[in-house]
Amino acid sequence: MGSRAMYPGTFDPFTNGHNDLVRRACRIFDRVVVAIAANPGKTPLFTLEQRVAFAKEVLADVSNVEVMGYTGLTVEFARKQGLNVIVRGLRVVSDFEFEFQLATMSRHLSSEVETVFLTPTEQFNFISSTLIREIASLQGDVREFVHPVVAAALQARFQK
Repeated sequence: MGSRAMYPGTFDPFTNGHNDLVRRACRIFDRVVVAIAANPGKTPLFTLEQRVAFAKEVLADVSNVEVMGYTGLTVEFARKQGLNVIVRGLRVVSDFEFEFQLATMSRHLSSEVETVFLTPTEQFNFISSTLIREIASLQGDVREFVHPVVAAALQARFQK
């Protein structure tokens, strides 16, 4: 069967940091599913369908990655898809507490699914979707931080 992992998140929008983490995870695992959460508790800038399309475009050249949208519990999605590892990114120390809580709760909900943490490449450790949205909303240039298709969508979204 091989090692199968998922990289879950809202990815609103999908950044170069996300791209980097997925590509690195693909060198470790035989199959990686980028699992994009509908996350009804948040009000995303882009629809689930748009976020899935962006990630598919960015990762089109990676043979062992699949992009899927999902609703519900992450560990349930992992179990249904036969994925035994959840990959999470840790950018800064402040991420650790929240991610540790998530990993512990996931392990409590399903002992079959393990969580592993990857740290970003140094050039991406300050990038977050929240910052990208804010910069774009203020007409800032985000092309250095996101794929061109995402940059164009952000620019179109915030045109004045």
